[in-house]
Amino acid sequence: MSIEKIPGYTYGKTESMSPLNLEDLKLLKDSVMFTEEDEKYLKKAGEVLEDQVEEILDTWYGFVGSHPHLLYYFTSPDGTPNEEYLAAVRKRFSKWILDTCNRNYDQAWLDYQYEIGLRHHRTKKNRTDNVESVPNINYRYLVAFIYPITATIKPFLARKGHTSEEVEKMHQAWFKATVLQVALWSYPYVKQGDF
Repeated sequence: MSIEKIPGYTYGKTESMSPLNLEDLKLLKDSVMFTEEDEKYLKKAGEVLEDQVEEILDTWYGFVGSHPHLLYYFTSPDGTPNEEYLAAVRKRFSKWILDTCNRNYDQAWLDYQYEIGLRHHRTKKNRTDNVESVPNINYRYLVAFIYPITATIKPFLARKGHTSEEVEKMHQAWFKATVLQVALWSYPYVKQGDF
């Protein structure tokens, strides 16, 4: 799918400039032990996952849909799931999988992570898709979602005949990248001066 057809995908064009700089990012990468080898294996993971994105999203959406407390964040004021909202987010989520693996973690990437954080937080939630829904995703679920996003990706990484060692390295790189991003998305939730 071309970027132009992804509603609300503003990578490289976001108005939100991250309050963090590349040195801050380097320190966070060091803190999650994210290395050049992880970059290499993340790119390999991108090659492995590229033609499996829709199936991955089916898994993740199935998980969210089977947990009313998670689906709640995509509901209309009457409490029913907003299918258009879920579909728009899904398109961006699919791009996020590939961006996680293939993008350079530079200032544009850092700025977009900040934008993603704002879109989960009451600062910008619902604005991108112009929907009426729950005004904020509770922070605890950003952190908790690290596990299902990480655990469920491993079987997909193992489908292309790589050795178990290669699969594990791709999986660890994915895990580190996910933790790194959730840490960055946390910025709007943290009291001023405490991040």
